[in-house]
Amino acid sequence: MLDAAGFDGASASLDRRYHPGQATAWRNMAYIHAGLARVIEAEILPRLVLAHQEGQRAPASKAPSPERVVAFAQALIGSDPDGEWVRALLEEDLTLEALLLDLFAPAARHLGRLWEEDEANFLDVAVALGRLQSLTRALCTRLEGVDVPANGRRVLLMPSPGETHLFSLALVASFFREAGWSVVLSSGEDGDPAALVRTERFDLIGISLSCDALLPALTDLVGKLRVASCNAGIRVMVGGPKFLREPACATVVGADAVAEDGRSAVKIAEALFAR
Repeated sequence: MLDAAGFDGASASLDRRYHPGQATAWRNMAYIHAGLARVIEAEILPRLVLAHQEGQRAPASKAPSPERVVAFAQALIGSDPDGEWVRALLEEDLTLEALLLDLFAPAARHLGRLWEEDEANFLDVAVALGRLQSLTRALCTRLEGVDVPANGRRVLLMPSPGETHLFSLALVASFFREAGWSVVLSSGEDGDPAALVRTERFDLIGISLSCDALLPALTDLVGKLRVASCNAGIRVMVGGPKFLREPACATVVGADAVAEDGRSAVKIAEALFAR
């Protein structure tokens, strides 16, 4: 599974229609990025905002016009955002909630439509979604509390073997940090996870999976991590599109629990240890 941001150095002339030998890979990535747009819109952003503003009502804010959304999406295709982008977006007359829900989510939908209607090639849309992910991460860090008391628990978050997309895991990490957990976020390619849990104590391992074909590899990984862990009471939680579609697969891979999103992941994790 390729992260959209990894395409930044590639030629924009690449297009799915000219690479029939890679049809399966293109379809898989198209499915992933289409799913990303839906998850951003329907799950991640609304729950992230609610989790950090629970009990508070954001002041009224004028929603961006459809023209503003389209212009934002086109800008993501044309240029790489940086710190100035974040500053400029925060300086707009929008609450953070409106910025995420009324600008970012519609822009993700618009990018998906461009791909579906062949108005933009796959590479342009993939790169734009990667840039949108980067902006979302930058803005979400501003929602995290700086004085959250530690609860003494540690969680290792990582993708299933074969997947490199860390966007949703980064948001899950935000929820855990807000709840006082110490979080280690691994790409899955930055070292042997079995060696990590052998030398460092973790209370929980969270692993995401989206692709059905990677289920056997995840099953093998969970077994290895349990054997290697220096904490005999280690708990394993899984999540991601695969488990949203088929929650029973959590038992197949040997996990203790499955979570639908970052907010529920923290509650489920704390319930595991409360037992």
